[in-house]
Amino acid sequence: MSAEAEAETGGLVFHPMDQFVVQPLFGDGPVMWYTPTNVTLWMALTVLSIVLLLVVGTRRRAIVPTRTQSVGEMAYGFVYKMVEDVAGKDGLRYFPYIMTLFMFIVFANFLGLLPMSFTTTSHIAVTAVLAIAVFLTVTILGFVKHGFGFLNIFWISQAPLVLRPILALIEIISYFVRPVSHSIRLAGNMMAGHAVIKVFAGFAAILAISPFSILAITAIYALETLVSFIQAYVFAILTCVYLKDALHPHH
Repeated sequence: MSAEAEAETGGLVFHPMDQFVVQPLFGDGPVMWYTPTNVTLWMALTVLSIVLLLVVGTRRRAIVPTRTQSVGEMAYGFVYKMVEDVAGKDGLRYFPYIMTLFMFIVFANFLGLLPMSFTTTSHIAVTAVLAIAVFLTVTILGFVKHGFGFLNIFWISQAPLVLRPILALIEIISYFVRPVSHSIRLAGNMMAGHAVIKVFAGFAAILAISPFSILAITAIYALETLVSFIQAYVFAILTCVYLKDALHPHH
């Protein structure tokens, strides 16, 4: 139903979910796996922004850092400390991978807050690929380092013998649910916040409640800024937890 038809019937004249539609950059044809879309555009801008910050912004390595170098060093130190604290010293070997994940997600989230932008992390197709990559990485790593001893992650030897098979089943289910919760958490939070902002933006056209709508948009936008960072942090720290399980598969 068109916006004009809905306006005549007194229905909804704005569509909060339209902002998540994947569209080709050129033309109006079908979206194939090789079609350049708004998703690929904003993912490319995300990668470009990271390169500008971490490569171009820190290339001089000045003793007295510039603002850009300071931000890059703070991001590096923040993720490094997180990996060391959660996964341990031996987890630092995999720091580049976790740093890449964190920077990609946090930049994708923040770029999605720009007007007329596209939030790539609001799509389960994007977050699922990231979560499945983490799941496969830590699982393969666990078997490579420990062989079948990695299966000890499911066997809680401290529990009473009669409860161990039941707890093992619960552990197996929770292990394979990891990529589902890992991906849905990020995509759901990003999609929900942007949809709410769009809803209040639609109500801003009504003169009687427009001041309230503008205040609500401002408050939610500030909250979304915080959520954008928190969700990147949660995704990265859960990756560290899963990495720790792969490196030390015992309870």
